[in-house]
Amino acid sequence: MEWWGAAPAGAPVPSVAAGRRRPAPAVLRTAGMEAAVMLEVKTVDKPDERRDFPRGHLEAVHLTGLDFAVGTFEPGWRWSESVAPIAGTKSCEIHHNGYVVQGRLHLLMDDGGEREVGPGDVFVCPPGHDAWVVGDEQVIVYDFAGAMATDYAKAP
Repeated sequence: MEWWGAAPAGAPVPSVAAGRRRPAPAVLRTAGMEAAVMLEVKTVDKPDERRDFPRGHLEAVHLTGLDFAVGTFEPGWRWSESVAPIAGTKSCEIHHNGYVVQGRLHLLMDDGGEREVGPGDVFVCPPGHDAWVVGDEQVIVYDFAGAMATDYAKAP
């Protein structure tokens, strides 16, 4: 992880660090209070954690204010068969804000609504659904909602 943090109030801030130009730290001022804002950068190539489940896995990156997940689902994966036994629920109870990188995924809501999402689609899927891979291509989904990175495919 790489980050730039703010210096304590009143401390001098060097303009050059390790041969690189360093921008002045950001400071958030709210209702008379001052707090340093930290810039964090991580790569999904080195996730903080990985969870494996039948026909798929999840890799999670945790930053201040953002838990980000990359879900990889192989052909034949279905939530109700691969993850439900781990989660212990009838339906997926995780809220998803997702972006499909690769493959096609079918979403079936408990109320009967359904959609198919594919490469380039951005979607919001509330709790109470099943999902499965459509076709023979691996599905890769980026999820920004947070709960997938923190709670998905974990025993209660």
